[in-house]
Amino acid sequence: MKNILLKSLVVFVVMSILNFLFSMLVLSYMVKLSAESWGMAPFIIWILCLVISFVGLITVIIFKKHYQSLLRSAILFEILYLFFLIISGTNPFLYFFEKDDENFFYSSLYVNSFIVFLIIYFFISVYSKIILPKSKN
Repeated sequence: MKNILLKSLVVFVVMSILNFLFSMLVLSYMVKLSAESWGMAPFIIWILCLVISFVGLITVIIFKKHYQSLLRSAILFEILYLFFLIISGTNPFLYFFEKDDENFFYSSLYVNSFIVFLIIYFFISVYSKIILPKSKN
């Protein structure tokens, strides 16, 4: 696959933007928290996603032989994102014990990441079905 670095970068950036947008959507419409306390949370998630994209791109550069598919790059981003969420102290299971908006937001971060991964998986599979027959000709 040609230009795997550029394609991996596109996957990382699209996943970052989608995670940012979904976190803004959750805070805007589903969670009734004050803007003073949670107004910068989506931007912090966006910065976190950009750091993950940078780490993922460095990983793809180092292990270029092993990351020849876009799906592996998306899985790498997802693993890094979930790892950073875990070490930041967000627990997705607290919402089931204490039903408040803060715990709902933490749970929604994990759900959003899986939704973003499924969207990217769908587009990667469609992209590979379109490009693969063209490359055989």
